[in-house]
This record gives sequence, C-alpha cells and structure tokens, in this order.
Amino acid sequence: RKWRDTAGYLILGNVKTLTEAAALIKGGRLSPVEATREMLTRIDTLDLSLNSYLSVWGDRALERAKTAEDEIASGHYRGPMHGMPIAVKDLLETSGARTTAGSKVLRDWVPDRDATVITRLEEAGAVILGKLNMTEFAMGWYHPEMPVPKNPWALDRWLGASSSGTAAAVAAGLCMGGIGSDTGGSIRLPSAACGLTGIKPTFGVVSRHGVLPL
Repeated sequence: RKWRDTAGYLILGNVKTLTEAAALIKGGRLSPVEATREMLTRIDTLDLSLNSYLSVWGDRALERAKTAEDEIASGHYRGPMHGMPIAVKDLLETSGARTTAGSKVLRDWVPDRDATVITRLEEAGAVILGKLNMTEFAMGWYHPEMPVPKNPWALDRWLGASSSGTAAAVAAGLCMGGIGSDTGGSIRLPSAACGLTGIKPTFGVVSRHGVLPL
C-alpha cells in the first residue's frame, strides 16, 4: 500500500529500490524534499543504536533536495540520481565537511576539495545525507574512541569489513543507496552480511581521486 503526505506526494514507506524511487521522482510522484526529510527522521530515530553515520548533513541535504525538486518540476531532469537521498563512506573527501576515515587523527579534518565521486554525484543531482562509518583508515578495526556500527538485522551479528556503515545504513533504510570502497572485500562482505547487493567496480572505471588510500 502506498501512502501520501498532505501535498499528495508518495512517501517512501513501500519504495524498495533506488530505481523504483528514481522513477517516482522523475514522474513527480515522489518529492525529493519529503524523501530526504523522511530519511533524516529515520536516521534520528534508528541510528542511535546502529551508528551507521559519522556525520549527518541535515540542513545541507534539505537545501540540495529543494534545488533538485525545483529543477525537476521545471523540466530540468538530470537522470536517475537526481533528487535521490544517498550517503557516502567517510573515506571520500568532502569540501567544507569533515572527513575522518574513521580515525581520531582526522576527527576534525575538513578538506578543501571534493573527491571526484562526490563531484559527479552532485553534478547528477544526488542529495548526500552525510558520511558513513567505517573501520579506521579502511583497515583493521574501529578506533576505540569512535562509535562501532551495528548490523541492523541483529546488533550482535558480524557487519563485515570497512564499508560496514554503508551496508548498515542501506539495509536499515537510512539512505536509498550508499558509496563504499573495496580493496579486499570491503563492499562485498558488509553487503553479504546485510543481505544487500554490493558492487566492486573494475579499477579505473570509478575515479579514486580524493579517496584516502590504504
């Protein structure tokens, strides 16, 4: 059953996939602003126990969602990511916003550039909700002073490797899709642990510029 807000837009309640949401946004049946607001509400409610996010860009995300909604309404549709609320692993540099790589060492570091992946997502009109948790520098384990993400299916179950926050957020419906990174299984293992599809791209297909190296 689909249900609607007071403006008549579909709410995300029964929307299962990113591609389904993209079709609804393109057709004007799903509001990027309301979809983003619903995701932020879910993060506020559910992520207290899951720790999938290291930072949430609430006001910034809503501003981007409003821009996307206005562009789509005026006929300037950029493609399937336009107006889509997603989140990214905190290994990707983000201009003007913290990038910690899951480490106390970088807890307050604010880069002055965006990773190419971030630039291309924003050019496509994506709405970035925030930065996702990970093992320290994508290796080993979590820094003892950083929150440890949990598997949303069972808090005591294994969550996989370094892109664990991304998998937890997607599985819990705290974003419509997420960006991770994978050198030796860091996307694929958390995806398997959370019942998701995770893709490791062929080297060179997706730019690693601005992604902190192992």
